[in-house]
Amino acid sequence: MIGKLKGTIEEIGEDYVLVDVHGVCYVAYCSARTLSKLGSVGEACILFIETYVREDQIRLFGFMTALEREWFNIVQTVQGVGAKVALALLSTLTPAELANAIALQDRAAVSRAPGVGPKVAMRIVTELKNKAPAFAGDAANIQLKQELGEGVASAPVADAVSALTNLGYSRDQAANAIAAAIKAAGEGADSAKLIRLGLKELSR
Repeated sequence: MIGKLKGTIEEIGEDYVLVDVHGVCYVAYCSARTLSKLGSVGEACILFIETYVREDQIRLFGFMTALEREWFNIVQTVQGVGAKVALALLSTLTPAELANAIALQDRAAVSRAPGVGPKVAMRIVTELKNKAPAFAGDAANIQLKQELGEGVASAPVADAVSALTNLGYSRDQAANAIAAAIKAAGEGADSAKLIRLGLKELSR
């Protein structure tokens, strides 16, 4: 069983990377996100590996982090989700974004992944809802995102999140930053203070 590869990038394909480890080349199938973070041909790389052994083949799947590999396995416990869909999910969402989407029962976010229709998205958020909180953001962060999604967040909070998204940050980044700002400033802080603290959080 191969758990990790440390070698040199020999070739990068559409959905795989060829890694040379002391003269032996391994093909590892990866998410688009992982492939985008790899260096160029000839550069060193380290991949966490999940090995699939079938009667007619052995396949390696490579990941930048152990957490990404863990989510690759977790989502495949859902009926109708195989390796291809799991990689599509991790190409579309980071592990943290996927965990938050499941914790918030956000089927729309999950269904953005190619090959994930409404029924599969429903099964993913339903069947994994008890596993997601261990990986998602803290309770305050999740609560804030729920309030934003339901349109019940306070005006200063909603304004602060809107201001950060207008600056080019994703809604998830903005919500995470403002959740941290609320922790630092307290519940009664005005939007200007939340924006300032949110930007400070994002600059770290």
